Amino acid sequence: MLSDELLLLASLLIFAAVLVTKVGSKLGAPSLLLFLLLGMLAGSDGLGLSFDNYELAESIGHFAMTAILFGAGLTTSWEESKPVIRQGILLSSLGVFLTALLTGLFIYFTVGSLIGGIAGSLAGCLLIAAVMSSTDSASVFSILRGRRLHLRENLGPMLELESGSNDPMAYVLTIILVDGIAAGFSSTGQMLGHGALILLMQIAIGFAIGVLMGYVGKWLLEKIHLDSTSLYAILVLSIGYITNSFASLVHGNGLLALYVCAMFIGNRAKLDYRKDVVHFFDGITWLMQLIMFLMLGLLVRPSQMGPIILPALLIGLFMMVIARPASVFLMLSPFRNISARAKTLVSWVGLKGAGPILFALCPVVEGLEGATDIFNIVFLISLLSLIMQGFSLAPMAHALKLSYEEDPVVDTFGIDVPEEMGMLRDHTVTESDLVNGGTLRDLMLPHGIRVMMVRREGKFLVPHGSMKLQAGDKLVIIMGDTDD
Repeated sequence: MLSDELLLLASLLIFAAVLVTKVGSKLGAPSLLLFLLLGMLAGSDGLGLSFDNYELAESIGHFAMTAILFGAGLTTSWEESKPVIRQGILLSSLGVFLTALLTGLFIYFTVGSLIGGIAGSLAGCLLIAAVMSSTDSASVFSILRGRRLHLRENLGPMLELESGSNDPMAYVLTIILVDGIAAGFSSTGQMLGHGALILLMQIAIGFAIGVLMGYVGKWLLEKIHLDSTSLYAILVLSIGYITNSFASLVHGNGLLALYVCAMFIGNRAKLDYRKDVVHFFDGITWLMQLIMFLMLGLLVRPSQMGPIILPALLIGLFMMVIARPASVFLMLSPFRNISARAKTLVSWVGLKGAGPILFALCPVVEGLEGATDIFNIVFLISLLSLIMQGFSLAPMAHALKLSYEEDPVVDTFGIDVPEEMGMLRDHTVTESDLVNGGTLRDLMLPHGIRVMMVRREGKFLVPHGSMKLQAGDKLVIIMGDTDD
C-alpha cells in the first residue's frame, strides 16, 4: 500500500512535471527530456527520493508503453500512411536490424573494452546496440504532434509509422540476445540462428493477432453502445491491453499486435464519440509518458556514470551520424521519389527515449553481468538524442525546406461537431467587417456558409440575421451543402 507521504511525493512530482511543460514550450525543449531530468533531480543523487525496483519499473513501463502505442495507432491515418507503407516497414524492420548490426560492431571493435561486463563479447555489444536500435515512438509523436510540425514528401506519416512499428523489432532482438547470453550459447552465430526463428514467429503471430483483434474490436465497438463517453473510451483501451496480453501468451509480439489492432480500429471501425475517444487517449498518452519518464529518471544514479560517459557519447554520436543515416539511405534507396533532403531529415529523426531505456531494463532484470552499465549507457544516449535531435529537429526541417505551416486549428468553443456536417472555420469580427452594417445579415456570407455560434466576452450567443455584431466577436462558421 502507498503511504500518505509517498503518495504526496508522487503527486508533487507529477504536478511539477506538468508545470515544466510550460517552460519547455517556451525554450523549445522536448517535454520528455524535462521529465527525465526532473526524475533525476528528485532521485537518490538529487533530492533523495530512492527508487531502485527494476522489476516494478519494467512492469509499469510496459503498461505505459501499451497505452502510448495503442493511442498512436488509433490516431494514425491509413490513407496518409498507405503511400509510405513500404518505406515505413523497411525502416522499422531491416532498418532497425542494420542499425543494431553496425552499432554492435562499432562497440565491439572500439569501446567494448571500456565498458566491461558482457560488453567484452560480440553478443554483449550487439545487445547494447539492439536495445538502442529503435526510434522511440513517444519522443517522435510528442515532437511531431506536440509542436504541430508538418513535413513535406509524406515524411510525417512515414516517421510516425516507423516509430510506432519499430519497437517490436528492437524488443525481439533484445529478448533474443538476453535469453541467448543467459542460456550460455557457445557462439554468437548459434544464438542469432536460434533467434531468427523466434523473430519470424513473433512477427507473424503478432501481426495475425493484431488483425484478428482488430476485426473483433471493430465488431464489438459497433455493436455495443454505451451512454457514457468515458466508459466507451475505457472499453477501447481495454481492447489494446487484451490484444497485447493475448499475443504474448501465444508467443507473438504484443507491441506489434496492439499497434496493428489500433490502426485497424481507428481506420475501419465506426466509433461512437470518436473525438471524445481521441481526447481521452491524448490525456492518457501524456499521463503515461509523464509517469514512465519520471520513473526512469528516478532509477538513474548520475554518480555511477563517470566511467561510461565517454563510451556512451561515442556510441551515441556513431548512431546519430553514421549508423542511422547509413540504414536510412540504404532502405530508402529504391524510392526515387524521396529526395536526398528528405532522407537526411529522416536520418536525423532517430530519437531515443523511454522505449530504449525500458528495453535496457531487460538485461538488468535478468541479472546479466554489467547490465546496470548498459542501462546507464542507454540513458545517457537517450539524453544526448533528446537534446541534440529534439532541439534541432524543427530548425533542420525548416532549413531543408521540408516543413510548412498548416491552417490554424479551428476554435469550436468546445462544441463537438461531426466532420461530415462540413468544413469548419472560425473568424474574429473586425471593424472592416462592419462597414456595410452592423448585423450578421450585412456580412453578406456566400451561399452554403452559416454562422453556428457567436462568442462575445465569454458568453455564447445563438446567431440570427438581425443580430448586432461587435468588433472582437468570435464566430464559428460551417461551410457545406444546404437544402435552399
